[in-house]
Amino acid sequence: MPRHTLRPQGDFPTAGLIRRLAAIFYDFLLGVALIMVVTLIYQQGILRLIHGGDTLRTMAEAGALDNDPVLASLVLLSLFGFFAKFWTHNGQTLGMQAWGLRIQNADGSAIDLWQALLRFVVSIGSWLFAGLGFIWMLWDKQHRTWHDIYSDSRVVQLPKNVHKK
Repeated sequence: MPRHTLRPQGDFPTAGLIRRLAAIFYDFLLGVALIMVVTLIYQQGILRLIHGGDTLRTMAEAGALDNDPVLASLVLLSLFGFFAKFWTHNGQTLGMQAWGLRIQNADGSAIDLWQALLRFVVSIGSWLFAGLGFIWMLWDKQHRTWHDIYSDSRVVQLPKNVHKK
């Protein structure tokens, strides 16, 4: 499938660390909301239909729902779906739109699903190593994070008059 070119086109500068972290904070809040909705639907919808209300309450009180691998998988897939949709469609999550950032390939096209998966997985690793994958951009000559490098994409700063439209 051919990649679609993102608009506006141009040679934009690489986004700085502070702006990236600000956009990440916005998206973190949206991610928490998504996790809450997925958990509500799973536990109060699906599990309630399967086990019934009384059994579900007993399971919750006994701690049987604390480390549910199905819920963890659903949350992870939902978060990936959220980011992948935004990144592959217009290159911007809602937090990135607010801060005028965009993920793109070197030629200005949108990243594909494989690149989105690489970004998602490697960015988790970036956080798990105390944020080193993000701070890495301070030493990289092209100001790339680990997930920029592994997904062969970059985060750019759009001009102010463009992202407010």
